Amino acid sequence: MRAALSLAPAWLLAVWAPALATAQEGRRDVVLATTTSLYETGLLDSLALRFERATGLRLRVVAVGSGQALKLGERGDADVILAHSPEAERRFVASGAGLERRIVAWNYFVIVGPPDDPAGVRQAPSAAAALARIALSEAPFASRGDSSGTHARELALWRAAGGLSRWPGYLEVGQGMAATLLVANERRAYALSDQSSFLALARRLDLVELVRADSQLVNAYHVIPVNPLGRPGVNAAGARAFADFLVSRAAQDLIAGFGRERFGRALFAPALAGEPEPQPPALNPSPGTPISVIRR
Repeated sequence: MRAALSLAPAWLLAVWAPALATAQEGRRDVVLATTTSLYETGLLDSLALRFERATGLRLRVVAVGSGQALKLGERGDADVILAHSPEAERRFVASGAGLERRIVAWNYFVIVGPPDDPAGVRQAPSAAAALARIALSEAPFASRGDSSGTHARELALWRAAGGLSRWPGYLEVGQGMAATLLVANERRAYALSDQSSFLALARRLDLVELVRADSQLVNAYHVIPVNPLGRPGVNAAGARAFADFLVSRAAQDLIAGFGRERFGRALFAPALAGEPEPQPPALNPSPGTPISVIRR
């Protein structure tokens, strides 16, 4: 443990010292339930390596959709959650299952599709309007369909577009982001993806980004330590140590530069201290919204 701790800056050890002292008395494994997008991009591999070197704790990653990650935490089968489903996260903390919720990083969701864009998505005034155009044209659309953070945002966009009525080309894949993008590629379909997953797979896809950096597509990632009360197997000290690590300068610097060498741009923006958390607008239809209601 001492050899591992010597790799961490002195100020970082001061922050973690109380949690680490308790963690040393218990188990060293920290179970992280997290969204597939963070796992599939490779970011978690880099973060886990630095965390383990600095603390001597071992990070065990369970990569599932955000909805499933929160369920694992609720049952006490995970120590800490890293997700991107804001409303579900707020309910998780409000219920007492999570101790607190801190932003770690953010980027955007993107709507991707075939380069010829048969539904005319590029000309849509908003992300919700883009989905409405896809549905009205009955173009193929691949949905996560798995209660993930991405799926939750898709459903919110459909509500803003006037509602979702499935058509023959609407396919629920029921798997992670990588699998969904590969299905969309095979069927020349549109899809909603987190930006990082799409960039990580872009060389294997004949799809392009059609809608991005829309205010409705802000995608924030939060870390939530699981409440050990009533969950005796939860490693609360290890969870706290990992949560503190993610918002530390060391981790934030790593996040800020991750992907630049491979993709020419960072996949995530760090959560800068003192900066307001980016928030998407409420995705509810309002009077005068220039989006056609979908009826079938």
